[in-house]
Amino acid sequence: MAIEFFSRIRVAGVVLAVVATASLAGAEPQHGIAMYGDPALPPDFVSLPYANPDAPKGGRIVTGETGSFDSLNPLILKGTTPWQLRLLGYESLMGRSWDEPFTLYGLLAESIEVGPDREWAEFVLREEAAFSDGTPVTIEDVMWSYEILGTEGHPRYRGIWGKIASMEQTGPRSLRFTFNTDDRELALLIGMRPILKKAQWEGRDFAASGIDLIPISTSPYVIEDFEAGRFVSLKRNPDYWGKDVPFMRGQANLDEIRMEFYGDGTVQFEAFKAGALNSIRENNVEKWETQYDFPAVQSGDIVKSEIPHERPSGMTGFLMNTRREVFKDWRVREAMLLAFNFEFINETMTGSKSPRITSYFSNSVLGMEDGPATGRVEEFLLPFADSLLPGALEGYSLPEGDGSLRNRRNIRAATALLEEAGWTVQEGEMKNSAGEPLTFEILLTQAQVEEGTIADIFTQGLVRLGITPQISTVDSAQYNERLDEYQFDMIFYRYGLSLSPGNEQRLYWGSDGVDTPGSRNLMGMSSPAAEAMIDRLLNSESRDDFVAAARALDRVLTTGRYVIPIYQYNVSRIAHAKELTYPDRIPVYGDWVGFQPDVWWWQEE
Repeated sequence: MAIEFFSRIRVAGVVLAVVATASLAGAEPQHGIAMYGDPALPPDFVSLPYANPDAPKGGRIVTGETGSFDSLNPLILKGTTPWQLRLLGYESLMGRSWDEPFTLYGLLAESIEVGPDREWAEFVLREEAAFSDGTPVTIEDVMWSYEILGTEGHPRYRGIWGKIASMEQTGPRSLRFTFNTDDRELALLIGMRPILKKAQWEGRDFAASGIDLIPISTSPYVIEDFEAGRFVSLKRNPDYWGKDVPFMRGQANLDEIRMEFYGDGTVQFEAFKAGALNSIRENNVEKWETQYDFPAVQSGDIVKSEIPHERPSGMTGFLMNTRREVFKDWRVREAMLLAFNFEFINETMTGSKSPRITSYFSNSVLGMEDGPATGRVEEFLLPFADSLLPGALEGYSLPEGDGSLRNRRNIRAATALLEEAGWTVQEGEMKNSAGEPLTFEILLTQAQVEEGTIADIFTQGLVRLGITPQISTVDSAQYNERLDEYQFDMIFYRYGLSLSPGNEQRLYWGSDGVDTPGSRNLMGMSSPAAEAMIDRLLNSESRDDFVAAARALDRVLTTGRYVIPIYQYNVSRIAHAKELTYPDRIPVYGDWVGFQPDVWWWQEE
């Protein structure tokens, strides 16, 4: 049944219907939604399967971060914010289960219903949903949140705004989003945006806000205290509105979550040993096995936990900015991969105990398979055969060295590739035909101490090629500013990827990010093949096609030679106070987001 709305407003091409008389007819409301198939949990579920609904409340977790911060608003581009605030400081209409590839359950919303082809999604707010100051969440708050994030928020929030044809209030506690493009994932993504209190921002410049305002949200945690660049303390709200919502049972158990900030990882580790922190993550296997034997570990006051996961490895390593002339040619990038002596570095840094990342989606079913592309993967890639780089169709694997310091075989191969690309050694220095040297800057933060050590070893190999890069370290604010504006040659970076890649892939690899500041397309890639594979990911109607599209995308990315991968972190290693306890059931994503501190609790003996 069609409904007439009393007023409509058009903002940036989106029709906003502010007043409505009744709900539109449609499908049956549901308690959750999955990207494929049905949610695993029934409508009457008690809690998420990896949460303990009987967990006691109390205690605190104190973790360390390297770097600094100058903002408390993680929803805008300006400033440097503790990354946890985006996850712990806000709630959305729906919440994600980390035990399923991509499934959402009602949080601020009690239900969701979608059109036959997911061309629209409608939500009904819970009547009890409230902000931390006790005021109720209204449809006006929700609609304003989507508008402000879509027009003035961080670029990560703006993409979906352009895909909304209309946003309409359909009842006292309900609203509907209608999309202007065929994209099955939008019905899920639209339920994951942070909800803000409109009244708090009246008369303020949202995009310019920073350390001067503590946001009011619906989260179970509120910022109680902070000192810019030093620490942030979040306290559990005893009057939190959602403590009985099934999605939240067994979550938000700790009374305090505190983040302390340090200049580098060495200082952070010493603070942990001294008792200033009570939980720390360790990525270096060698250090985990040899340096975590201090008295608190020996006495049992500190426990070492290893938590496995089944999520993709993602991509961690030295990223090359192809906007810069020096890295435009794939042969130069392949030469960098050859000069990077991974086997020697791995032995030096971890005692050869860490496997290497082999592709963006390695360690998962979505990762590219060995050998030539076959079946649906080949079918998806063949139309782009002329633009694909060597190895995408034929098969590709990362160069392997002999483990020696000199890495002679790979240095010879790198020299040959550079010569093909127009670079030759002249008077001991790699130069082009105009006599200009091949040089670039490796940009690091002051906190990236281990990465700096790896960069030093990498530089030794480059010197053998006649290349002498400059290693620069800057503070986190300068670093983030340069990343947002793409003012770098090479950086050390990590892309975390999920088992359900979707619209965020455009932010990572889409051509719009080549020139648009603040995207995560830091390498500056522009690949019609990659964008076509992302389109297939978003519109696949079968799991088989989805997996094939992901594997095809993995081939395009890996053979693009944009990043020099290091070792993967396929097990999370966390040392923590013995009182800090986590459930026996580990979600499929392991200890990623949504696990620590979300479902941990403090267990007194």
